[in-house]
Amino acid sequence: MKFEMQDQQNQRIARISSSHLIIGVDIAQHHHVARAVNYRGIAFGKPQALQ
Repeated sequence: MKFEMQDQQNQRIARISSSHLIIGVDIAQHHHVARAVNYRGIAFGKPQALQ
């Protein structure tokens, strides 16, 4: 079962192309932070604190 889940995740990662923008969000108790990276992992701008 775990292998199948990992295989699905790898397939999704493999489909990321140059037209995708990946947004990461860290939701904490008091502060939330978002960051955008391109398909190569290059970050855009600074981490933005969300209110």
